[in-house]
Amino acid sequence: MSTADLHFLGIAGIARLIQAKKLSPLELTEAMLARIVALDPQLNAYITVTADLARAQAAAAGQEIARGDYRGPLHGIPFALKDIYNTRGILTSGGSRICADNIPAEDATATRRLRDAGAVLLGKLQTHEFAHGGPSFDLPWPPSRNPWNLAHFTGGSSSGAGAALAAGLTPAALGSDTGGSIRGPASFCGITGLMPTYGLVSRAGVIPNSFTFDHCGPMARSAEDCAILLQAIAGYDAQDAGSIRQDIPDFRAALNPDIRGLKVGVLRHYWEEDLPAHPEHAAALDEAIRMFIRAGAKVEDCRARPMMDGLDIKVIIAESEIFAIHQDQLAARPGDFGRDFLGRILPACLFQAADYVQALREHRRYLAEMKPLVERYDVLLTCGFGPAPRLDAHKTLNFWQRSNAFTPSNVARTPALVLPCGFSKSGLPLGLQLLARPSGDAQVLRAGHAYQLATDWHLRRPLLAPGVSPPAVDTRANEPGTADLDATTRAHVETMARRAGLRLDERRMQILFEAAPHALAMAARMHKPRDRMDEPSLVFRF
Repeated sequence: MSTADLHFLGIAGIARLIQAKKLSPLELTEAMLARIVALDPQLNAYITVTADLARAQAAAAGQEIARGDYRGPLHGIPFALKDIYNTRGILTSGGSRICADNIPAEDATATRRLRDAGAVLLGKLQTHEFAHGGPSFDLPWPPSRNPWNLAHFTGGSSSGAGAALAAGLTPAALGSDTGGSIRGPASFCGITGLMPTYGLVSRAGVIPNSFTFDHCGPMARSAEDCAILLQAIAGYDAQDAGSIRQDIPDFRAALNPDIRGLKVGVLRHYWEEDLPAHPEHAAALDEAIRMFIRAGAKVEDCRARPMMDGLDIKVIIAESEIFAIHQDQLAARPGDFGRDFLGRILPACLFQAADYVQALREHRRYLAEMKPLVERYDVLLTCGFGPAPRLDAHKTLNFWQRSNAFTPSNVARTPALVLPCGFSKSGLPLGLQLLARPSGDAQVLRAGHAYQLATDWHLRRPLLAPGVSPPAVDTRANEPGTADLDATTRAHVETMARRAGLRLDERRMQILFEAAPHALAMAARMHKPRDRMDEPSLVFRF
């Protein structure tokens, strides 16, 4: 086996070699570390590489396996963590100056569970600031680059994971997903990522973005590899207030490739009406649908609420929560945050308590309306992202103006798997998304596995060479524009910022002004006729 084959073999293939003692964990780890040294300078996938720790853990795993103490398919397998997962004694930066010296005393629960499974930590991966925002070039660590074209975006916020997996710098990673942060990089980088059912994987020890919508989940190169990772990290954790007691199936054993009779509902309006897809992406999705039909699935079109409905709910709730988390630092150190993070979080000062509660009430309505749909089908099929845009085309304001195909799953709390379904003529990956009812994680993994057995998109690799310099990126297009606000609205925005304790210079106030009309319109849309008895989604059961 060549070194290149080893870098892209995947968890399942590597585990077979390790268990058969045809490959040592230390040999594998050294190969991964060498590739990181050779290629990461052009990709910026890692914030911290834990080379010495990885070698020690790999050597220990090899000794355990040699004496017959094999723990399972992750024993001796290298992995990397988005840099919001606490790692004892190792920097957990959140991709921000605010946490540039944050050295946790304890591991996150998911970190510990992977270590208990015998996995080997290669390092901490780049993330958009606090798992939010987009690519900012004004932070201590430069944004990750897409291995398929270094001038293009990886997706976010699990940006380093997408780049590292696509480039063969790790076979396994953990990301987080609040509005597409696992699935965006999976789509743009041509890998596989699962946002599990809400509450299935513990978030304890993971820097929060939104308490209501955060999910932790696996990222790998195949649905089978995601199933292996999920098996290790799933399960109730009393340390996570959102953790839910639920039966944990054998995810890998459920990967039955026979999907005859599988009921598949196609949310075609997501990519044809709500947010029209690139023509090449639309064609790839049509071909994916035909593959499911050829495999014997029962396929029909269906509809859910428009994408934008989910965005309104998610943004008002999630931005209010992340603003509360960082409010003290925003007041004290606004200059230490990146431009993109500020462009998303500052307008949350305009949301009032009534807006937040109305969004929670609409969230409950949204969940109720999605329930019959997800119960009617075994799997829902819709679009992911692709092809990836250029980094110099990124605009923070798009966050407030456009929804995406991932947000509805966060709001509906359904599991969602993204996998590659083709490539554009320019050589960039295109993403397919599969959803299921809550606790249907095994079902989406099964459907994704069947698709990957019938296609080879997930087996394609980018061509990379050491010593290549990533192209320069002109970020001037993302500078805040002049906001067209009337005097009354401008005065209201200034007053709300002051009441929130914000003391913003002219540029940062311009960032707030630019997005303010969109945030205020979003809040206005949330005030709909309701019965006085309508409850919010935040209810408690003991």
